[in-house]
Amino acid sequence: MKEENDIVLRCSSIVKYFTTPVKFKALNNISFTIQRGEFLSLIGKSGSGKSTLLYVLSTMDTDYEGTLEINNTLLTGKTLNQLSDFRNEHIGFVFQFHFLLPEFSCLKNVMLPALKLGKKSEKEVEHDAYEKLRLLGVADQALKTANTLSGGQQQRVAIARALINNPTIIMGDEPTGNLDKTNSDIVFGIFRELTADYGQTIIAVTHDQDFAQRTDRIIELSDGELLTSNR
Repeated sequence: MKEENDIVLRCSSIVKYFTTPVKFKALNNISFTIQRGEFLSLIGKSGSGKSTLLYVLSTMDTDYEGTLEINNTLLTGKTLNQLSDFRNEHIGFVFQFHFLLPEFSCLKNVMLPALKLGKKSEKEVEHDAYEKLRLLGVADQALKTANTLSGGQQQRVAIARALINNPTIIMGDEPTGNLDKTNSDIVFGIFRELTADYGQTIIAVTHDQDFAQRTDRIIELSDGELLTSNR
């Protein structure tokens, strides 16, 4: 049985309303915990609430009822500046589109969140960025501008950027949705290695049933309701 201190995320009685075009409940009484080192997928049909839930869990959406804790820190009720600082240090993001700055080198793209965090010197951050790029198999692309890389390489650089501050959790919103099967399998393999070898916690929203079935656990939503949080 998992110990209480192995819980890295806890959401309790999360309720979320949208008010346009009419008021409706997008999330209804969502409660679950996530263990440290767990690789979890959020699935459901379009409109089920899975991306809405991810944005609540990521602290980017604060307009909800209920409570959210990450790494034993209660985040509900904190200011936007406090949440921004927390996200930069504790949450790494990987999106369907890589959102790299095209005019910057891959190295600089990876360094940016750590430079913003300001806990290490630029030289230390550069060293860490090379290490993350090496881990992702794209260190040889470090000095190239992001827009010269293939889609699969760009997504690996984006994952390196998400890892640069050694986050508590990586959150992915359709991280393989813009990739072909070969590159999707590469990204999945990277995520699996990060959880198995480095104890990284990963939450990924996905439409890819094959991707979801290979994760440690599936949380399925339908019409804002939690259908299951297990296999």
